[in-house]
Parts: sequence; C-alpha cells; structure tokens
Amino acid sequence: MRGAVTAVFGRRAVLRWVHLILGGALLMPYWLLGTVVLSPLSDGQGLFNGSVGLQFGAYAFALPLVAVTALFPLARPMSVAVARALCGVRGEELADGPARGRAARARTAGWLVLHVGLGGLVSGATLALPPFALTMLVLPFSERLRNSELSRFWGVDAPWVHWAGVPGGLLMLVALAAVAAGAGALLAGCAPRLLGPSPADRLAAAERRAEELAVRNRLARELHDSVGHALSAVTLQAGAARRLLDSDAPDDRAFVREALTSIEETTRRTVGELDHVLGLLRRDDDGAASGELPGPGLEALAALAKGAGAAAEVTWTGDLERVPRTVSREAYRIVQEGLTNAARYAGGAPVTAHLALDDEGLEITMENPLAGRPAPVRPGGGRGLRGVAERARLLGGSSAAGPVDGVWRLTARLPLGGAR
Repeated sequence: MRGAVTAVFGRRAVLRWVHLILGGALLMPYWLLGTVVLSPLSDGQGLFNGSVGLQFGAYAFALPLVAVTALFPLARPMSVAVARALCGVRGEELADGPARGRAARARTAGWLVLHVGLGGLVSGATLALPPFALTMLVLPFSERLRNSELSRFWGVDAPWVHWAGVPGGLLMLVALAAVAAGAGALLAGCAPRLLGPSPADRLAAAERRAEELAVRNRLARELHDSVGHALSAVTLQAGAARRLLDSDAPDDRAFVREALTSIEETTRRTVGELDHVLGLLRRDDDGAASGELPGPGLEALAALAKGAGAAAEVTWTGDLERVPRTVSREAYRIVQEGLTNAARYAGGAPVTAHLALDDEGLEITMENPLAGRPAPVRPGGGRGLRGVAERARLLGGSSAAGPVDGVWRLTARLPLGGAR
C-alpha cells in the first residue's frame, strides 16, 4: 500500500505529471488548427460549444501533424532533454543529437505522438476534474450550491446524494493522480525504446569515444616523454652535482655549475611543454582543434644531448631542416625516450644516437652497452617503448628495440611523408 501511495504522490510521479502537462501544451496549436479545419462540421456552433465528438475529431486531426513535426532535426534532442529531466530515465538509455535514418525518425515520431496524445488527455482531465471534484466536496456544506444547476444535475434532490459527493470527489482526485502516474510510467517505459540510440547512433558514439581515447593517449605520451625525460635528466644531474659539491677541485666545481645550469634549462623547457599539454587537456588551446601537439623538434637535439649528460652522444647525417615538422617532433621524442631509458638502465655507460636522413625517410639508431647487466625487460615493453612504437606507427613507420650482442639497441624508421 505504501509503495502504491509513493508511486502516485512521489516526486518522480509529480515530475512526470508536469511532463504530461507540457505535452498537452504542445498539443494546443495543432488542436486549434483542427478546430479551424473541422469548424464547418459544427453546424455553426463552433467546436468549443459543439459536440464532444467533434472536439475529439480535432484531437485526432492534430496527432498526424505532431508526427510530421518529428521530422525536424531538433525534435529528438528537445524530447530527449525533457525526458531526462522529467521522466526519470537514465541518460545513457537515450540518444544524443538528431535522429539519423528512417527508423530513428519513425521512433521519434512515435514518441512525440505518444507524449502529446497522452499529455493532451491528462492535461484536459487536470483542468476539468479538480474544480468539479472540489465542488462536490463542499456541496453538502453550501446551500447556494445545493440550489444551483449542479445539484439538479444528479436528478435526485436528497441529502444522501449530496453527501455521496464527498467520497466521490476524493475518489476523482485520487483517480486523476493515479491515471497521471500510470501515463507517466508508460512514457518512462517507452522512452528508451523510442528515444534510445539506433545502431547508427551507437556507431557514431563508439567513433567519438575512439577519437577521444586516441587524443588522450597522445597527450599521455607527451606527458610521459617530456616530463619523464626531464625528471630523469634532473635526477642524474642533481645526483652527480651532489657528489662533487664539497670538492675543491676546479674541474669538479665547474661540473657542478654546468649541472645546475642544465637542470635550470631542462626544467624551464619542460614547464613550457607541460603548460601546452595541460592547455590541450583543458581544450583551451588552439592545438586541440587542429590536432597539432606542442613540443620541440630536431633543432633541439644539441640541447637534448647536453641535458642528458656527458655520457650521451647524438650525431646526424643529412640536412635535418628538410624533415617535416610533425616528423621532426616525433623523432625528437623518440630520441628523448631512448636517452631516458639509457639513463635509467645503462649504469653510466656511453649512449649513442645517430639520425640518418635520406630521400625516403629518417632512420634513428640508438645504442648503449648493457655493461654486464641483464637487458631491461618489462611486460609489453614498458610505456616508453610502447609510445615509441605508437609514434612510428602513426607516421607510417616502424620501430624495434631489444638486446643485440651485449648492446641495447633502439631503431625507428620514419617516412618523410608521415602525418597524423
């Protein structure tokens, strides 16, 4: 019993009742048009003063016009927004955007007809029944009402008839609330089937999620390569400077000064890159629309090698200025990742990176001795090596990494025509 009362008078039922009244308000222009079209059938009385049958004829005339309205692109987005707010339907059960395809438009038309049709009936009952029911409730207590036409409507002028109007009025109000709750529940149950996503909508949503995931993965690679490299380089430089800080040798003091300068330059450059990437995450940066990611290119190789320490040597053959900007940036990140991994696992052994440019592409080769250590192995190759492979693959190239004759070698081939 308590559940039934809650279903009739609960907040959700009230919101659905409001939803039905909105449907009745939407019906009114179509119904008024029906009155104009069908007025010749009313024998000059007008539909407002004519028979109930003619009024329902205008109602039936209006519903096909409502179905035609569903063909407009805004019909489904507006219906979905109102259904989410007032029907208590979970958002993921309803589709976003205009209806695509004949079947989706037909289901939208069915929803509008159901919403407006039920809403017109419930709205009419909401306007007519409460005043009548309240009159019946006060009829036994008002002599003026008992002497009015309303009292003669019953055909029997007896006190028990007047007092019977009290429970009758209460039942009318409860019945109206129950009918409104039932109609609202019917609409809520039909909403996922009529306004739910079609196969085309699900495919479009999957494509959007894939694009968003690809952008997030790209930004994650940028953060990993730029910030990760900077932290590794700063850690190595700071550790070396700390060990030599108390030395009185001029060469050691000069090394400490150079290490601190390198730390300053690396952190300043990384802060700028981090600000750009965070701007893209907030979608406040113009690069979010163009798809272009920030970051240095091959022109910064010398500074990269210097920041990596004396054990790193970066060389190249060919005019690197001919490399397209996108390829140049990705090549820089690949070399950066290789130096970062070497700094972590080489144990101070010298690291070499060579870039060879020819007419077809850019070949990157990086090597560092394992120095008697086992090769660093992670399940899946680690995030850095996966990032290198993704960068090369997105440009139409390839990459490989692994131990070869006591040397850890990373190679990547990037075609000059590669583009994201």
